[in-house]
Amino acid sequence: MSGPLTGVRIVEMAGIGPLPMAAMLLADLGATVLRIDRLVPSGLGIQRPKRFNLVNRSRQSVAVNLKSPEGLNVVLDLVAGADALIEGFRPGTMERLGLGPGECLTRNPRLVYGRMTGWGQEGPLAATAGHDLNYLALTGALHAIGRKDQPPTPPLNLVADYGGGAMYLTLGVLAAIIEARSSGQGQVVDAAMIDGVSSLMTAFYGLKAAGLHHEERGNNMLDSGAPYYEVYRCADGGYMSVAAIEPKFRIELLALLDLKDDQLPDLDDRASWAAAKQIIADRFMSESRAHWEKVFEGSDACVAPVLTMSEAPEHPHMLMRNGFLDIGGVVQPAPAPRFSRTKTATPTPADASGPGDAAVLGAWGISRERIALLQDAGALSPLRAASPPPSGDGS
Repeated sequence: MSGPLTGVRIVEMAGIGPLPMAAMLLADLGATVLRIDRLVPSGLGIQRPKRFNLVNRSRQSVAVNLKSPEGLNVVLDLVAGADALIEGFRPGTMERLGLGPGECLTRNPRLVYGRMTGWGQEGPLAATAGHDLNYLALTGALHAIGRKDQPPTPPLNLVADYGGGAMYLTLGVLAAIIEARSSGQGQVVDAAMIDGVSSLMTAFYGLKAAGLHHEERGNNMLDSGAPYYEVYRCADGGYMSVAAIEPKFRIELLALLDLKDDQLPDLDDRASWAAAKQIIADRFMSESRAHWEKVFEGSDACVAPVLTMSEAPEHPHMLMRNGFLDIGGVVQPAPAPRFSRTKTATPTPADASGPGDAAVLGAWGISRERIALLQDAGALSPLRAASPPPSGDGS
């Protein structure tokens, strides 16, 4: 492994959605992350072949029977040698298993115990089920996303699961690891998706308080209300994104669209936005996306083509930056961010079996003799032998 987190050890309690995403981010940056799988998969989440569950890349796993004393003890022994544990169960689940913060911090006082939930560890909704869209709904974010006179638009599960969840858990865990190295004391990190999304909405709550953002969707600068911050359809059915917020960028936008000032109403007048948008929309509809790509290429008009997921990896800018990699025959985004000195390694495939369970657990201080006893007792799955990862160009 390589990267700025080389030497950091994380125990990941297998979950779905934002938790494996957080583990992937840590592993991509060089941390050694060991995932504790269930002996019997939960069946939760979107089911797919392992090689396509890309957020499971760059780390090894062992399947443990957490209902057996032997299985519980081996996880506690792994925790003893870890910098952090991360889990994404409902509040109280880890405590019922015997792996709550009390037990783990007793075994390892320097441990950072990262907890990922939707609603948080306490509150009226803490014990109830939910998904990304529900957490967005309770923070005001979902109400703000969408077009005028249309229902709120689900923004995939990028905002609550991955933005408010995985990113904030990762930030919190890393901050606590840094603090533990100076204080010698671990702590619990409570990363609730509603808290993360609320934090992401900070600027918009400020705009609302200033009277600059209205609660009616599609009537604001950044929610498709403004003609200079919009997606426009082209003659061939493709789309172009326009984000010319500042006046100097708008001047270039209109010049490249061959529109004169006297052809448009005042772009700073909200009452004129609908009329201005129609004029700009008609202009984009007069030519193909390819035409407008050439027109705006290299300009400061803040215009870019709306690419599909098939097109994005082949865009010249992405190709030059190696923004996407072929790993084990699956094209996927490269690790981010990038570092000048402690460069990150090419991720290993999501279904790579690695050196085998004996070597994986051995690297964490579990002896071969104990591993054999654990397997015989049913605390571990039948041991996987070493096998090479699938071939693929990871350059």
